[in-house]
Amino acid sequence: MAFLRALFMLVLVALVGLGLAGYWWYEGLHEQLEHDKADTFIAIENGSTAYAIIAQLHQEGIIAKPSHAKLFLKTLGKDMQLQAGDFQFPSPISTIEALELLQDGRKRTARLTLPEGWTRFEIAARVASRFPGNPPLQEQDVFALMDQVGLIADFDPAARNLEGYLYPTTYEVESDAGPEGVIERLVQEFRSVWQTSWDERATALGRTRREIITIASLIENESKLDKERPIVASVIYNRLERGIPLGLDATNVYIAKLLGRWDGTLHRSDLEVDHPYNTRKIQGLPPGPICSPSAAAIEAALFPEETNYLFYVLNVDETDGSHNFYEDAAGFNRGKAKYQRWLATQRD
Repeated sequence: MAFLRALFMLVLVALVGLGLAGYWWYEGLHEQLEHDKADTFIAIENGSTAYAIIAQLHQEGIIAKPSHAKLFLKTLGKDMQLQAGDFQFPSPISTIEALELLQDGRKRTARLTLPEGWTRFEIAARVASRFPGNPPLQEQDVFALMDQVGLIADFDPAARNLEGYLYPTTYEVESDAGPEGVIERLVQEFRSVWQTSWDERATALGRTRREIITIASLIENESKLDKERPIVASVIYNRLERGIPLGLDATNVYIAKLLGRWDGTLHRSDLEVDHPYNTRKIQGLPPGPICSPSAAAIEAALFPEETNYLFYVLNVDETDGSHNFYEDAAGFNRGKAKYQRWLATQRD
């Protein structure tokens, strides 16, 4: 009987000890540790063993008790694969959270924001500045990559460059990505945005994909308000149907950029230049897109409002960038005169 009591006490002590050890281990794995590397990328090299990674993070001050991490990997986390890559570890962070973060291999990324309506000129400058490279990446080098029409040839066989197909949005791009990879990513994003149903709609309108993107790029420049973009589209379609030149100043700005003489001001010489993109002089659409349109602009090009409008001018009574629309030249001339008076006061 004494033997059984002694055995029972021994087992009880062992269980209590195991419980305390388990609690100590659990607490160590989940204890939140403050560190000063939250804004620093820590590179885990390819080929590093799990124990070497734990030792590195212990040295960096991110894992306080490496023994806890090693024991976890030997037992409950034996199927966990720690990956190489560039990692940021938030502060505070627990050992288990650090190990879970290491399961996803990752590269250091940079944020690339391309506003709607940018041309390939602005996009090339932004890409060159965000991904400088070594040796330094030149803007003209990126611009030259935008002539890779093979990236879009199946979508637009007539494309001479990637204007209109570099989709405007915010990207997270690997910091060591080459400019070729960045450009490919922008085109891939455009392809992901384009909907198969839009092909049917373009056919119903009697327009090619290229013409739809060209019209969308004009709309993108003319209005930033989603609610009025279909109305702007109706003006463009109405003028095309009646053989009236579009007369959009945005195309003259684009010409100035093409000719390398854009200084932020539209000059008379820019308006009078003989050029295929000068919609003051040509009938119909310009040869191709003049910027990167958003999905909203593309949808407006595909689904224009049904109106009789032929003109529009900025609504100076509002501050939201909206326009007043007119069916005849008389109404347009009155609106234009009001706009010019307002413009003169702004200049003064």
